[in-house]
Amino acid sequence: MTDQTFVIVGASLAGGKAAQTLREEGFTGRVVLIGAETEPPYERPPLSKGYLVGSDERSSAYLHEAGWWAEHDIDWRPGTAAVGLDPAARTVALHPADTIGYDRLLLATGSAVRTLDVPGADLTGIHHLRTLDQSDALLAAFRAGGPVVVVGAGWIGLEAAAAARGHGCPVTVVETAALPLQRVLGDEVATVYRDLHAAHGVEFRFGAGVREFRGADGRLRGVVLDDGTELDAAIAVVGVGIRPVTELAEEAGLTVDNGIVTDALLRTSDPAVFACGDVASSYNPLLGRHLRVEHWANALNGGPAAARAMLGGTEEYAPLPYFFSDQYDLGMEYSGWVAPGEYDRVVFRGDPAANPQAPEFLAFWLRDGAVLAGMNANIWDVNEDIQQLVKAGLEGRAADPAKLADPDVPLADTLI
Repeated sequence: MTDQTFVIVGASLAGGKAAQTLREEGFTGRVVLIGAETEPPYERPPLSKGYLVGSDERSSAYLHEAGWWAEHDIDWRPGTAAVGLDPAARTVALHPADTIGYDRLLLATGSAVRTLDVPGADLTGIHHLRTLDQSDALLAAFRAGGPVVVVGAGWIGLEAAAAARGHGCPVTVVETAALPLQRVLGDEVATVYRDLHAAHGVEFRFGAGVREFRGADGRLRGVVLDDGTELDAAIAVVGVGIRPVTELAEEAGLTVDNGIVTDALLRTSDPAVFACGDVASSYNPLLGRHLRVEHWANALNGGPAAARAMLGGTEEYAPLPYFFSDQYDLGMEYSGWVAPGEYDRVVFRGDPAANPQAPEFLAFWLRDGAVLAGMNANIWDVNEDIQQLVKAGLEGRAADPAKLADPDVPLADTLI
């Protein structure tokens, strides 16, 4: 394969790990890594966690130092956007200027933040959090201080709220649902996160949307809710979700359905084009369905899996979804996947209400006794056991709810 060219569009974690893996697997051909950002490939969790809190250095986000890519003969092109894809000719058109041919192409174009189309949305002081420069700006704003309004009580919104409180800012979170993370976690565990933030001084406005942002001299001064209430705000963080960046694939005629559709080898509808990370809706044999996963672990593991498939590997990509979050003194890991309404009970091991500021518990989402997902909150070295329970549940094996709730019973002994 020394005369072949592999092109990767998207130079964040998934694309960077794919390029790295190609070299680790012995590929000696040309590797071109196209990145719209000027930053070297980096991981996104520090943007809303350690770096935004102020505990980690900016450089901790980078996958490698900037010079690493050239040292490994990877043609990293920062500040370059892919603007056209011709699968028949196997070429990618680049901006500002160039067209490059490929033998294999990986689309790791990721996702983009959703914005609010309301008056005043362009005022200074309104932030989104997806890129490293946006994290820079938000960190500077938190350090300068002032009242913060967070729009959206998802993971990014809540982590931003926790960081703002850590910098001493008063925080109000505005959410259309009745609880934070309600769709992701369900009422039982969403309540834990509501109480966590309330215990740290965050105010919530549930069942509320934003009508407009108000300002003076071009700067944000307030957030008007849809009931007419105006909240003081020097800083607003809009965290209302992300969308997969599929335009390149759509214009090229690839199959797109809530992401670029791939098989279990991360191949798109064109056998020379692969996709991974946030942008890919991939068939997961473990779960028996197509799934688009927007979390760090999918980028970390999906990039290498795509690289091996591009090299002719036949191992299916069948990860158990995993993500983590750090908020205040609560660190948690979650493994598995449950759609809203697909579980019939939640079993707790430990009392999450015993210490709202830093709860310690395990939670299990069950259907017909089978564990579909599990969370460990401030309890460590159990995630592997939780994953084994989830995998057993996917095979149809049930667990004993009483044993799941009993801290004296090893998790491995809870299966019936």
